[in-house]
Amino acid sequence: MHRVDGMAAKTEEAALGYEQARDELIEVVRRLEAGGTTLEESLALWERGEELAKVCRHWLEGARARLDAALAKPEEPDADGTGGDRSAPSRAAT
Repeated sequence: MHRVDGMAAKTEEAALGYEQARDELIEVVRRLEAGGTTLEESLALWERGEELAKVCRHWLEGARARLDAALAKPEEPDADGTGGDRSAPSRAAT
């Protein structure tokens, strides 16, 4: 049965958006820092926090890859042939 629980956890992790995972992680950290939980509860919170941190890392790595890909694309030239570089002097201005 543990394997089924693990698969369910993977599905749940995949369904969490970055903001949702981050907010839940903040709450987990707050509860751990506040104390007052049993050892078993603290361990469960820690484990949940690790899962949430992994989800956040996954989203951030994906965002970084998208940014890197966008920055690596060569600029397409504008109608004036400057490639979108607004700081380049216009040919019509000379």
